Amino acid sequence: MSVQLEGVTKSYRGTLAVDALTVRLSTGVTGVLGPNGAGKTTLLKMLATVLSPDSGSIRLLGEPLGTAKQRASVRRQLGYLPQELQYPRGFTAFGFVEYMAALKEWTETTRRHAEVMRVLDAVQLGTVADRRLRHLSGGQRRRVGIAQALIGDPRLLIMDEPTTGLDPEQRAELRGLLSDAGRSATIVLSTHQTEDVAALCDRVIVMVSGRVLFDGSVADLVASARGHVWLADVPGPGARASWRTAGGQYRTIAETAPGGATPVEPSLEDAYLLLAGRAGARVAPVTG
Repeated sequence: MSVQLEGVTKSYRGTLAVDALTVRLSTGVTGVLGPNGAGKTTLLKMLATVLSPDSGSIRLLGEPLGTAKQRASVRRQLGYLPQELQYPRGFTAFGFVEYMAALKEWTETTRRHAEVMRVLDAVQLGTVADRRLRHLSGGQRRRVGIAQALIGDPRLLIMDEPTTGLDPEQRAELRGLLSDAGRSATIVLSTHQTEDVAALCDRVIVMVSGRVLFDGSVADLVASARGHVWLADVPGPGARASWRTAGGQYRTIAETAPGGATPVEPSLEDAYLLLAGRAGARVAPVTG
């Protein structure tokens, strides 16, 4: 197992962010879904060794994280894209990624430069490597952040909202990049884009209020919503979620069918909304 969490708990100023979490992950791509405040970012920060748990234990890539030496060993094999990455003023795309490579102990200049260009090319930014970050678009800066996370083909890749600011073509390119990397690495990504999870992830974890509501395959989560999604001419009373589609009917997620409704095959988003709604979480459909 690349990731082993046993009874991990983390609080901020008395507010419980992660509650007695036990998770084991191996090679492949795992998506973490949940409403704002579910504990997703806190979980990813602990997996990236940025935060330590208040209680419980974490082992990454076979290493416990009890000492600075153990954490340093893991960090050499880890890539991390935080939700918000700070870009120092004055850096070019190349300069920033090279700086991050140096922090990861790429000391030999020729090898380091080659690696920086490799990861910039991987995110389609090789042609703007010499451009200053402040002159790049938001989506380009996000891809610079993705590039630095890919340095050295990390065995463990942690990504918090990696598709933020990317257009559909760029998101598709990132899916291809991560699906290839997931053949040999363990990738954990948090996102609000259920279609990215459906297209990319081998496994999905749904979190609400610091706890895991679901941990399994995307297909199994989707299957859990069969018989609970309909198209109807009017919104369903008491529905978990209901919105008017482009065709004029209402897509309704509910425990019982609205009058005159036609059952439809659920999507991953439908299943997520149903599960989170049952837990009392305030979530809204992404589409509509």
